[in-house]
Amino acid sequence: MSALTPRRRLLVLATVCLAAFAINLDTTIVNVALPELSRELDATTRELQWVVDGYNLAFAALVLTAGSLGDRFGRRPALLWGLGGFAATSVLGSVAGSPGWLVAVRFAMGACAATIFPTTLSIITNTFPDRRSRAKAVGVWGAVTGLGVAVGPVAGGLLLAHFGWPSVFLALVPVALLAFAATRVWVPESNDPAAARLDPPGLAASSAAVGILVYTIIEAPERGWGAPVTVAGFLLAVVLGAVFVRIERGRAHPMIDMTLFRTPAFSAASGSVTLAFFALFGFIFLVTQYFQFVRGYGALSTGVRVLPVALTIAAGSLGGVALVARLGTRAVVTGGLVLLGSSFAWIAASPTFVPYERIVGQMVLLGLGLGLTTAPATESILSVLPPAKAGVGSAVNDATREAGGTLGVAVLGSVFTSVFAGRLADSSFAALPPRTAAAAEESVASALGTAARLERADLLTAVQSSFMDAFHLACLVAAGVALLGAVGARLALPGRAADPTGGRADARPLPSPPGATPAGRNPAEATEDARGLVEPVAAAAPVVAPGGATPQRPPGAAPTSLRHGLR
Repeated sequence: MSALTPRRRLLVLATVCLAAFAINLDTTIVNVALPELSRELDATTRELQWVVDGYNLAFAALVLTAGSLGDRFGRRPALLWGLGGFAATSVLGSVAGSPGWLVAVRFAMGACAATIFPTTLSIITNTFPDRRSRAKAVGVWGAVTGLGVAVGPVAGGLLLAHFGWPSVFLALVPVALLAFAATRVWVPESNDPAAARLDPPGLAASSAAVGILVYTIIEAPERGWGAPVTVAGFLLAVVLGAVFVRIERGRAHPMIDMTLFRTPAFSAASGSVTLAFFALFGFIFLVTQYFQFVRGYGALSTGVRVLPVALTIAAGSLGGVALVARLGTRAVVTGGLVLLGSSFAWIAASPTFVPYERIVGQMVLLGLGLGLTTAPATESILSVLPPAKAGVGSAVNDATREAGGTLGVAVLGSVFTSVFAGRLADSSFAALPPRTAAAAEESVASALGTAARLERADLLTAVQSSFMDAFHLACLVAAGVALLGAVGARLALPGRAADPTGGRADARPLPSPPGATPAGRNPAEATEDARGLVEPVAAAAPVVAPGGATPQRPPGAAPTSLRHGLR
């Protein structure tokens, strides 16, 4: 394949960013509709959690397999299949008649997103093979992710104000179809024939581990956190996680090479992304309900008020990549997690009717912290792997995002549900008929409806105070997670190291494995890169075969785990 022109590279970047935009638009455009879904479909808080987490869970469970299959069979067809399926399932979501139906559709949408998201980053990595241009492209990709978060609440609010909740799903269709058309026109094919094959045992073990963990967390408030079935669920998730690791270490073609996690630039960066999205998804899930249920704002007004956090994610993503060149990945990611944790601690100390100006300050801290954490950490993950393995690296990055987001909604939502129900049970709602009180404890919308129907100010006050107690405790949990992550990042992430390329824009990328065809590079260029790169990496851990022997690499082959010029 002939080299891509600069203009074609920009068109490819614009296309994959549009695809990523559609995925992130879906996250927030649906969140702002949760209160209306609760009213129109009579959904409980637990069912609302599944509307959000059904998407995230399917994404997290399938993204590793989707990334490796995209590497092997072609990133362009993977992107096309994912975008087509995403458009089709969005249409199905718009005609859902019950919470159960909508949750099932959300699982299907998540499966399509799992095909799209890792493909976008792997295409970027192969389109921009040198590190400097790739870092800038990843920064743009991160900024567009923030833009999707920003546009979602506003677009959702506008649609809900005029057309009702089905429109938030239909709005995703033209975005996905536009990205589909642009992919067919501009995105070249790239693949790695030596990529990992389908790994059914690994897929089953990882999907079961994540699924059982999320299910156990979401159902724990009703069953009891100390109930035998809850404890058994947690233990089973741990056992299945260990089984997954054992399966992957023993396979010749695993979904993910576990030795990568011996490299701090990969493992610590993945952990940082997980914790950042744990906090973000949990916050969005709860703050949209705070604005609408407690403050009484409409959907559009809520969307506009969430803009500061989304816009500053984009600013932090672009600024974070630039700061890494001066300060190093460790300092930037650690600082981002500290900002993230501080914002949640500030929210937890706020009164019920805090002035919006103060909320803006809290959201600016949160957005900057997330952007400073995720964009540099993502670039660190991608820098560990050669371009031909970009799909696996991208899939790990995406899996950490979605696993973190899934757990964020599950954990923070379940903490909220437990505290809200407990506080409401000890309030004036205790004097109401048991059936009415139980319905109020399961749904904020139901509790507010009861207070309005009976025209009792004491019931309204009880709902608001119970909501804020639960919201504050959930924010304290998020703050603790983010600050612990900052400590881990400070200890584990690599500091600023000398770049062996000298930061030159014309620096040679890592060579691809034999047979790989990265986008925009012909075989002669790849051969020349292989001849010109002689860089032993003493710190790379050897790959140990199942039998305990250390396999020999062919002369000139790159080691599995690399730290190539990481800052």
